[in-house]
Amino acid sequence: MSKARGERVRIALIGAGGWGEQHARVFSQSELSELCAIVGRTPERTAERAARYGARAYTSIGEMIAKEKPDLVSVCLPNQDHYDATMEVIEAGVPLFVEKPLVFDLGEAERLLAAAAESKLFFGLNFNHRYAKPMRLAKSKLDAGALGDPIFATWRFGGEGDGGHPYANLIETQCHGFDSLEYLLGPISSVMAEMTEMTGKGFSTMSISLRFASGAVGSLVGSYDSSYAYQDTQRLEVNGTAGRLVIDDTVRQFRFQQAGSELAETWQAGYFNDRDREFHRTFDTHADVMLKAFLTGEEPPVHARAGHRALKLACAAIESCTEGRRVAVPEAD
Repeated sequence: MSKARGERVRIALIGAGGWGEQHARVFSQSELSELCAIVGRTPERTAERAARYGARAYTSIGEMIAKEKPDLVSVCLPNQDHYDATMEVIEAGVPLFVEKPLVFDLGEAERLLAAAAESKLFFGLNFNHRYAKPMRLAKSKLDAGALGDPIFATWRFGGEGDGGHPYANLIETQCHGFDSLEYLLGPISSVMAEMTEMTGKGFSTMSISLRFASGAVGSLVGSYDSSYAYQDTQRLEVNGTAGRLVIDDTVRQFRFQQAGSELAETWQAGYFNDRDREFHRTFDTHADVMLKAFLTGEEPPVHARAGHRALKLACAAIESCTEGRRVAVPEAD
């Protein structure tokens, strides 16, 4: 789709929950969009949310699409409730932007992608970790060859949670880890996983060994048996032949150091730089890039295929843990 210069994208939001508020905030405040409607399951809560952001409230997706005729629909529902609403939007022929994870089932993911492709729909996914300032700095360093050949990468991300699914942490949270590692180092070619269910919340903590197609190796540790209050609850390190980079807590700090040097470059948000220090604002940055792509008729910067890819890696990890062997993963979609 390509709109006239200065024309805003009319966006409808499906979801009136916690993270849905960030969607409402971003799309109601952006100079590129107009939030026209919010669809929710609870009439009172939906009406209150819609009034707060100057939108109209609905409890029916079909009714909203028929009346509002939005240019784009944003879907932000509880993690295991994505499929039906997403398919309804696709079948209505409306371009869409959805929250991670795409879904919990590979078959469902493939049906969504096939249906959207058949209608040639814009189909974006919110892997917002890519748009944190430290992640963008890391990508720039790697693309410039500052690390030489990457040799290993480690990702750790742990907090509280109980997603109501035996592999909730792996699918709904560590999808960020799979996506971030492949975004920086390229395709993961195989995985070998160990997981524990000792806290009675399913397989809520995991350690996964990774091999990249480039020959580099890596590790991913994820948990719902930790705490988001801990410093360094999220940490990413990439080590290469010529240097190393480290990201602390997604938005808190970025460090790069050349091999053999006792001096390091450090980025952390300055006193007045609230935008780059706040995790929620990573979504603002992604939404801005996504809306510009939509307005100019380009593919989304993060296509929903990335969600399918992360789910494929998660399923390979489950197979590895269940069968006690390394599992090969076909090349990225």
